[in-house]
Amino acid sequence: MNANPAIRQEMPLSDPRQTVVEARGLGLTFKTNDGPVRALSDVDLDIRKGEFVSFIGPSGCGKTTFLRVIADLEQPTEGEIHVNGMTPAEARNSRAYGYVFQAAGLFPWRTIEQNVALPLEIMGYPRAEQKERVLRTLDLVNLAGFEKKFPWQLSGGMQQRASIARALAFDADLLLMDEPFGALDEIVRDHLNEQLLDLWGRTGKTICFVTHSIPEAVYLSTRIVVMSPRPGRVTDVIESPLPRERPLGVRDTPEFLEIAHRVREGLRAGHFDE
Repeated sequence: MNANPAIRQEMPLSDPRQTVVEARGLGLTFKTNDGPVRALSDVDLDIRKGEFVSFIGPSGCGKTTFLRVIADLEQPTEGEIHVNGMTPAEARNSRAYGYVFQAAGLFPWRTIEQNVALPLEIMGYPRAEQKERVLRTLDLVNLAGFEKKFPWQLSGGMQQRASIARALAFDADLLLMDEPFGALDEIVRDHLNEQLLDLWGRTGKTICFVTHSIPEAVYLSTRIVVMSPRPGRVTDVIESPLPRERPLGVRDTPEFLEIAHRVREGLRAGHFDE
């Protein structure tokens, strides 16, 4: 992933006419041995094509649960949600999204190219097309030349880039990312943030990104969704006025600090309203 500012200037504007994710009155209550646990409550949200939307909130607020509902890994108990105009189950069956988890989740006995090819194997892509897609996506995340390496031979940041390549291999327009850089040190995390913005700019994907980091959310996003403690509710949706070219130095500007302050205040307000 080449963090070239000239490329980042070409980041696609979101298309307000095309909604990728639409949630209305969405709620989810888990049944447990200790009684019901209300994870999400009355979530109304639209995510448009080409947006980079970050979700931030305290642990247990439903950020990951919302991503899992989009991915049809959890089923809501209230309201409705559509992904590209389909139910989450239909979207999953049509391979409408790629999912990047908190841990890279690479199989240690498979090479990097074999790990990236795994979803393509499951989907029945011809071997020649698998090879072409794997090489293309590894190049996209700057891992060309590492195809024959095993995960244990790569750094944590490189492993996470391989995980992103796996999610991109079948070219879904929607990328769901659940704290993919949370376990990495700050220097590596900053570098991957830059690379992710560059990747977004070159691919035009719609990205839903879960994070606990206010600076990360502000740096990456076109919009930031602030969520309350359980049950998770949307307490604020912040449109970013930052320029689409975002070197790391933008984090020292008054505009950046003002957005970060609003996010922080939104998180505090959510706790107060609990």
